[in-house]
Amino acid sequence: MTYNYKPTGVCTRAITVELDGGVIRSVAFNGGCAGNLAGISRLVEGMRAEEVIAKFKGTKCGYKATSCPDQLAKALEEALAS
Repeated sequence: MTYNYKPTGVCTRAITVELDGGVIRSVAFNGGCAGNLAGISRLVEGMRAEEVIAKFKGTKCGYKATSCPDQLAKALEEALAS
């Protein structure tokens, strides 16, 4: 399943997640800090979505109330619920 998410409060404009039975096959960020987000994408490939949610949920970026990892967690939660 491919899920598209529109994040809020971060530089990234879109997150696309591909899941297979709750396992992350790929993550693509559109915009944001290219190197950091490419690293995050590679790190989470092959992980269970629930594990990534538990690790990333609530992460903040500086003074912001959210971050790209936090928005990824929200995208995964929505994807699992759909």
